[in-house]
Amino acid sequence: MPRSPSLSAAGSSPGIARLFFRRSEVGLLVALLAVILFFALASDTFLTVRNMTNVLGQASLAMIAGIGVAIVFISGEVDVSVGSLVAAVAIPLITVMNATESLALGIAAALALGLAIGIVNGFLAAYLGINSLIVTLGTLFILRGGVYLYTGQKAIPDDVALESFFQLGNGRLLGVVPWPAVIALVLLLVFAYVMRHRSFGRKVYAVGGNPEVARLAGYDVKRVKFTGFIISSLLATVSGILLASRLGSAVHVAGIGFEFQVVAAVVLGGVSLSGGVGSLFGAALGVLILSFLSNGLGMLDLATEWQLVITGFIIIAAVGFDEWKRRQP
Repeated sequence: MPRSPSLSAAGSSPGIARLFFRRSEVGLLVALLAVILFFALASDTFLTVRNMTNVLGQASLAMIAGIGVAIVFISGEVDVSVGSLVAAVAIPLITVMNATESLALGIAAALALGLAIGIVNGFLAAYLGINSLIVTLGTLFILRGGVYLYTGQKAIPDDVALESFFQLGNGRLLGVVPWPAVIALVLLLVFAYVMRHRSFGRKVYAVGGNPEVARLAGYDVKRVKFTGFIISSLLATVSGILLASRLGSAVHVAGIGFEFQVVAAVVLGGVSLSGGVGSLFGAALGVLILSFLSNGLGMLDLATEWQLVITGFIIIAAVGFDEWKRRQP
């Protein structure tokens, strides 16, 4: 099949065109800037410090959970349990905090639940070989049902009202940048470094790219995948803690649809569902694009139904373009 002139140019020139085609993060960054520019021109209130920082704060929860989901995807597996987990971890967090008046103990209880879910998901998928989509889908339903049963479909309020707990999800660094955005940035930099420069990251890419070759190279394929599920659950737990802080309670309907928001952003960010391809920076940019898009469309008073339709088309177009790009010689 003959190559188009534009693609041929991209393949033969070391200039900007090649950078766009080989570094998906650059294309995503351009897309993000284009989204921001469009809505800045379309709305007088979009490009304000308050709105920009609010969007960053709202996007941070999906970004934190997206880091873990991206790692699982790159390892060749799937994790869709994060939506229910962000709601479930609020229960031990609020319950323990109310009983002890200790934020540290509450966070420890939430992390313990997140760790347990990660171990279960990882063991069933990595060591027993059960399809990870089925495993995490089952976990999603079990956790959501458990939350409904435990709470009686009523919110469990934060009775002790610790200022430190409130500041986690609602405070701002220097009065400007939301703390969740700061936490998301720190976690992104740490895990991006691990994925790019540490042996664990190389193993994740190798396992996701070709598990048999990775096994022959001496990598413990099951352990790598198992670890990925634990990381994903713990990061979703962090998102759940921040969400509970914002809400000031454990709410049974919290996080509904969150898993689709995270998965869509990660896929939009160029992380392949077949494993071995993608980056955490790309996933983070995917989260920001969808977040600014949703915010901008809301400011233009576009109905939620149309926002969902537009977002769906963008995701399909992005994945289709990425697939086309990968098939080029």
